[in-house]
Amino acid sequence: MENIAYKDMDKEKSKIVIDKLSEMYPNAKCELNFHSAYELLIATMMSAQSTDVRVNIITEDLFENYYTPEQMVTLSEEELQEKIKSCGLYKSKAKNILATSRILIEKYNGQVPKSIEELTTLPGVGKKTANVVASNVFGIPAIAVDTHVFRVANRIGIAEGKTPEKVEEQLMEAIPKEKWSDSHHYLIWHGRRICKARKPECEVCNLKYECNYYNKR
Repeated sequence: MENIAYKDMDKEKSKIVIDKLSEMYPNAKCELNFHSAYELLIATMMSAQSTDVRVNIITEDLFENYYTPEQMVTLSEEELQEKIKSCGLYKSKAKNILATSRILIEKYNGQVPKSIEELTTLPGVGKKTANVVASNVFGIPAIAVDTHVFRVANRIGIAEGKTPEKVEEQLMEAIPKEKWSDSHHYLIWHGRRICKARKPECEVCNLKYECNYYNKR
């Protein structure tokens, strides 16, 4: 199915896949721990090239005393680096977390903006992070394309793209808007539990007969 435009793909297949995933993962949700929009924003920024499990370990301690932008900016960049150094790219993450926190204080009265457009103007906040926050905190329909969503969607064949942006665009066409946020979680959970990067467990997957990857094998 290489180089086939999404409009030529089977939309019915997308419905079947999402329906099956909803049955497989009825309790799928964000696996980052948070109690506020700010906490989720920071946790998601930290999750790049790191696992949710690792981020949750770090934020369990970090958010005890630094769970608002006002508290976070009392830390120096070096102090924050020390607190988050067990996650990848911790130096750049510390810099962006503090820069974003200052902007939230100066421009947004310490609050996290609701719109995806405003979120993506913050240092270290890309479209994926903005979609995660908008969807999970503010109830705005969105599909955040991380490595799991990108891999699973392409393997199954409900999207086909070489960039996260293209996959996001195709999934938004394939899936009804009211199911975008839930579908994002379904695809992530499937990627973590069955459709793993190195050794997908195809034989136990309920989607194998719909899956391009399995059928090509």
